[in-house]
Amino acid sequence: MKTIEIERKFLVRNDDWRASATSAHEIRQGYLTRGRENSVRVRTINGLSARLTVKFGKRGLSREEYEYDIPYAEAVELLSHAIGGVVEKTRYTVPHRGVVWEVDVFGGRHDGLTIGEIELNSEESNPSIPKWLSREVTGDKRYSNRSLARSTVAIALNAGSPATTTARQKPSGSYQD
Repeated sequence: MKTIEIERKFLVRNDDWRASATSAHEIRQGYLTRGRENSVRVRTINGLSARLTVKFGKRGLSREEYEYDIPYAEAVELLSHAIGGVVEKTRYTVPHRGVVWEVDVFGGRHDGLTIGEIELNSEESNPSIPKWLSREVTGDKRYSNRSLARSTVAIALNAGSPATTTARQKPSGSYQD
């Protein structure tokens, strides 16, 4: 099914979001192509289901996305062909002021990295940014799942880390509870 993905990503400041989390899913994902702007991703969810996703280009915050359910056993086999490594994370859904945020807590070689993201209806959407989020990293390729899968070193750049650098900033919503 084709969709347009429009998302923003932020580093997570603290664990205050956990009290509002409504679900959690264990995810393993890898990438099967090396394209610069396009990608083919295979993902398993909770060790039970799987999806294949194809993403094309990026215009602003938007990109075309095609996603299909595939047999779990085939996804496991495809993950063995992933370029780089397999990303391991737990994805939590966290409602905040009428929208749902997804918080990814990474394991494996990126253990400790926590990123909050939101899917938007349009690039002009200006959601309320929770206080538990920190610096926006939308467009910072170091924080893309594809880059994390390819990385041979751990990325442990969270909100308070002095090693972080400023990402391209887009005007963001106001910080609120």
